[in-house]
Amino acid sequence: MTNVIKPMGFRLIGVLALAILGLALMAPVARADLEAGLKAYNDGDYTMAFLRFRPLAEQGDAVAQYNIGFMYNKGRGVIRDDRLAAKWYKLSAAQGDVLARYRLGILYAQGRGAAKDEARAVEMFRPAAEQGHGGAQYNLAVMYAQGRGVERDEGEAADWYRRAAEQNMARAQYNLGVMLASGTGIDRDPARAVKWYEKAAKQGFARAQFNLGVHYAKGDGVTRDEARAVKWYRLAAAQGDSHAQNNLASMYARGQGVKQDEKEALKWYRLAAAKGNAFAQSHLGDRYAGGKGVAQDYETAAKWYRKAAAQGHETARRNLNILYATGKAAPKGP
Repeated sequence: MTNVIKPMGFRLIGVLALAILGLALMAPVARADLEAGLKAYNDGDYTMAFLRFRPLAEQGDAVAQYNIGFMYNKGRGVIRDDRLAAKWYKLSAAQGDVLARYRLGILYAQGRGAAKDEARAVEMFRPAAEQGHGGAQYNLAVMYAQGRGVERDEGEAADWYRRAAEQNMARAQYNLGVMLASGTGIDRDPARAVKWYEKAAKQGFARAQFNLGVHYAKGDGVTRDEARAVKWYRLAAAQGDSHAQNNLASMYARGQGVKQDEKEALKWYRLAAAKGNAFAQSHLGDRYAGGKGVAQDYETAAKWYRKAAAQGHETARRNLNILYATGKAAPKGP
């Protein structure tokens, strides 16, 4: 079976709605215009929303500037234009708007609408993160974890993942779990890792569900419980996670936490193997070579061993060489 997988890389966190901050502080007429723009936007009349926001933005209102930038960023009511999105985000960010700083940081990190500049991305993420923006906290953690725009610091990464995780952000909960499970940037604490995996898993995060299954199967940080391992593998497998599909297949093959069922094992191995999972491909080779749940077929076994071996799976490579050496299968290309 496969073990815990690595943290996720840099990815955007959701799509935020338009800003509504600061309404109470605005003059009545401006507030009414902004409210009218927000209503039009929520009603799907993006053109009218843009027309309402634009004059306010030109007058220097930070919320309206962010909203105009967001609409250019997403191509709502206007032709998508990341350059103009960056322009309006910059104006809003200069006034301290949290959402604008976060969105501008993403543009700098990706080199969209402005030259790629990861150091400036960090400069945008940090104040937004310090002001409690979960997406900025997560992205700042990623920058520290990968040494992008800032010196790599896994301790800082773990701290920012924790802050984002406390805001119920599943990706952050998952990555914090990985760091706790491996002792990366923080003292190893598998029990706390399980806690954070479970929070993310309950939100439907497949990788966390898989890792939680691994912990229950091994009894790492939690009392060993193969039935619970099967439960979490099944949930992740149903979402198409090939690692979970492979491990669920192995549980069926061995009768661990579930009644032994070669047919079910074969089903899940095939699904995982079709996604390129080398462990599942090797297991399929074993089944065809030994006639487990299928008619014995050395050529088909060799086919799956070759696929797994091509990905560096050593057991599959050895088994393939045995088939060749015994004349049970003829060497072929992958």
